[in-house]
Amino acid sequence: MKEMKVWVIAATLVCGLVACNNANAQNDNPADQVVSTELIRTNQSWDGVELPDYLQGRPELVAVKYVFPAGKKLGWHHHPVMNYGILVQGELTIIGQDGKEKTVHEGEAVVEMVNTIHHGENRGTKPVILYMFYLSQKDLPLAVQHPEIPLE
Repeated sequence: MKEMKVWVIAATLVCGLVACNNANAQNDNPADQVVSTELIRTNQSWDGVELPDYLQGRPELVAVKYVFPAGKKLGWHHHPVMNYGILVQGELTIIGQDGKEKTVHEGEAVVEMVNTIHHGENRGTKPVILYMFYLSQKDLPLAVQHPEIPLE
């Protein structure tokens, strides 16, 4: 019986707090609220391949802003580490060596291929601005270039 009273009191307090918080939220200006939007949650790269296990050892997190002029093609390369990003302007087409393509649009997130050769192209009319985030380790390259493979 004593346990039941404790549970009822606890439930009443929680319900009261929720009602109080909801009332305060309704009085706040919606323009002042923080809005959280999950852009992506996945364990696969854009081509559907599962991401590798984390590296062993101390991580090094790297954030890079890329700006690709209109018409620019990147050379063939691969990433030895996991990375993902947000395209904030333009459209970027990523092409795998097998011919598979993915066009990333403004505001979209993308998870890059790991240890798979690919390249990117800005086929649009305005510069692409892309923020990429790498899960790396000290002294590992973010990308390995393959100049021996010609672009078409």
